[in-house]
Amino acid sequence: SSQLKEEVAALQKALADLAASQAELTKLRQKEKQAYEQSKPEMEAGLEGVKMALKILREYYAKEDKAHGAAEGAGTSVIGLLEVVESDFAKTLAEMSATESASEAEYEQETKESEIEKATKSKSVEYKTKEYKQLDAAAAEASSDRDGVQAELTAVLDYNKHLLDACSAKAETYGERKARRE
Repeated sequence: SSQLKEEVAALQKALADLAASQAELTKLRQKEKQAYEQSKPEMEAGLEGVKMALKILREYYAKEDKAHGAAEGAGTSVIGLLEVVESDFAKTLAEMSATESASEAEYEQETKESEIEKATKSKSVEYKTKEYKQLDAAAAEASSDRDGVQAELTAVLDYNKHLLDACSAKAETYGERKARRE
């Protein structure tokens, strides 16, 4: 019974630790999600800005009136640079989305595992508590039965002593015989 009580206490502590770690995990996940939700629109806006700049520059340098002929080489390098920036923005945005999806999936997996572990330990606590209560009740009943049997044994031993006293032939002492004769 005491071993079961210790096991129940250990399981309850493990359940409390599990709840605390789940709360910490949820808090961390919320922070990650908040950071993603804040960064994603900024990245999308930046990407759209770069795309718009590229469109404007391409249209400008595609015009027929070559008033900008001397700067065409610089324009091409600026467009090339903006294309690299656009690529980097798109890549970063894709990585952010992939990281967010992976984090979400990992969080869901850990939450499910935590729920399964919690259910398992809760049932274990329930069954062990029930078992030690039954053992305590059985021990109390056995103790009560023992007390009753002990009282019965004492009564039988007392009666046996009384019978032995009554049934045993005792030799009379000299003093008793002398007193009887007189």
